[in-house]
Amino acid sequence: MQGDLLLSTAYFPPAEYFSLINRATTVFIEKEENYIKQTYRNRCKILTSNGILILSVPVMKGNSIKVRTKDVTIDYSKRWQQVHLRAIISAYSRSPYFQFYFESLEKILLRNQKYLLDLNDELLNECLNILNIKKPMMHTYTFEASSGMDGDFRYSISPKIISAYAYKPYIQVFNNNEFAEALSILDLLFNMGPESSSYL
Repeated sequence: MQGDLLLSTAYFPPAEYFSLINRATTVFIEKEENYIKQTYRNRCKILTSNGILILSVPVMKGNSIKVRTKDVTIDYSKRWQQVHLRAIISAYSRSPYFQFYFESLEKILLRNQKYLLDLNDELLNECLNILNIKKPMMHTYTFEASSGMDGDFRYSISPKIISAYAYKPYIQVFNNNEFAEALSILDLLFNMGPESSSYL
């Protein structure tokens, strides 16, 4: 896919998200929409010895039902960083490339960003750097419910929607002879390392 790409912000999104970025000319991250719960905006899926685990970044509810994505703040009253890091270590410490990438991602997770958008942006940029994907990245400045763009994937990459993306099986630490699809990009990076880019 060539041309402009419009995506929601996302916390360690699946490979499909990065595959779209890899094929785009310019990438826009939506920040003006009303925040949508139970999406990849604040959660991801990793593969553990007990199966798929959902990691969710807790966010402040605030007084308003509707809050713009750019204004969503992270709730640090919960020890989510330690929980996420322990889970990632448990799931991937035995994967081939864990030691090469974990430290830089850990530093970002421990920075105590106030806003979810800022945390996601930093993690996205680091993952793109690891994948050696260089694209112009910018945020939206106004919200359009229907952008009219062929490349509008804000609502189609979702844990609630079965993806049409063709995931190619690779060796996973805990796959039990059945490849797990639509996992966080962490799964691909830690298992495939430098080959992750060609996978996309």
